[in-house]
Amino acid sequence: RVPVVPDNSATLGDRPMTIARRMVRDRERMLGMTDEERAWRKKWLDAQKLAPEEPVYPKGYYEQMYNPIRRFYKAPMNKFENMLTPTIGRTPAAITRHLISKVTMAVFALYATYYYMKYNRMDWMRNGGWKITVSRQKMYPDTKDLNVLYRTKGNQFFVNGFDKSPI
Repeated sequence: RVPVVPDNSATLGDRPMTIARRMVRDRERMLGMTDEERAWRKKWLDAQKLAPEEPVYPKGYYEQMYNPIRRFYKAPMNKFENMLTPTIGRTPAAITRHLISKVTMAVFALYATYYYMKYNRMDWMRNGGWKITVSRQKMYPDTKDLNVLYRTKGNQFFVNGFDKSPI
């Protein structure tokens, strides 16, 4: 009994043909190829070579693949990539575009993290935020400056900015 094939728009309801033949199974692949299989493989490999004008994108492909918001924020780097493509080629232009955009996002993320940690510290007025502390300097047996040990007095531990409060 043959199972019912679901309607698949990619194959228009037909069963997709396998091109792998025996090459899927490791043990059969180790047997070697017959002359017929060698000719089939050569024909298949030749069919994989693209013509110089390929890939050909249908009209409206870009609009269908990317929503308007994504098209909007990709526009500046698309223009930059299109400007670079004639001078350095398609692949280097795409790599350059990718690297510049990712480095820009990383710098923006670092600035945002720095801003958040600087202006959202944990203090005595609120429970949230980052608890930022500074360690004491290292002391060695031959250190002459003992003020490093006594930088904070007994009533200054864990004040969280309360001593600088205008209240």
